[in-house]
Amino acid sequence: MHIYAIGDLHFSGVPETKPMTVFGEHWQHHRQRIMENWKQTVEPEDVVILCGDISWAMKLTDAVQDDLRFIAELPGKKVMLRGNHDYWWTGLSKMKQATGNAFFFLQNNFYPVNTETAKLAICGSRAWLTPACEGYKPETDDSILRHEALRIRASLDAAKKEGYDEILLALHYPPFYSAEEDSVFKQMIDEYNVKTCVFGHIHGAEGAASIFEGERDGCRYKLVSADTQNFTPVLIQ
Repeated sequence: MHIYAIGDLHFSGVPETKPMTVFGEHWQHHRQRIMENWKQTVEPEDVVILCGDISWAMKLTDAVQDDLRFIAELPGKKVMLRGNHDYWWTGLSKMKQATGNAFFFLQNNFYPVNTETAKLAICGSRAWLTPACEGYKPETDDSILRHEALRIRASLDAAKKEGYDEILLALHYPPFYSAEEDSVFKQMIDEYNVKTCVFGHIHGAEGAASIFEGERDGCRYKLVSADTQNFTPVLIQ
């Protein structure tokens, strides 16, 4: 069993109602490429973390009809968290019912991975911009940042309460925007001894180059936005 992660699928039905090629020709046929690469990479027993911005749909029914049901048919167990463009996201019970429990929706909870060789908790939430990000506005962003920090702490606490010491943290936004920033998310990563953090939101080679990846203070950080990973799920462990 392996754990993969991918974010920012930005699906919008077939035919696409919002073609992503407006952001570059490398997005050409991206839905088909993601699905083909997924099938070639992921086995049924594997876990795939979907790090937000899954569908451009505005309503849950449209997201299910246009995009989620296709993802549900792909191999692997899917753990999904919300991105800033997932406007269709609603209450957990409604999403579970609408998708026939095809996904584990990560919100104030955690996904347990128990095998003969590993006991690991996948925790996380959307997160938010941090003060080191260009364009951060304290008057609007401070309250959202605090709220998201509470969601992530609730997820981490739930895992710790059940005895999980190995934590994989999945976010939509990067946990910090410079290698020196001591954001609230970085503080929790240190506090809970998180060993791996995956995140999305950032697009393109230029954007990826501006975000810290690698090991910092004992935690490994990895950007998994689809277009930065050749539209292929990334092997995490």
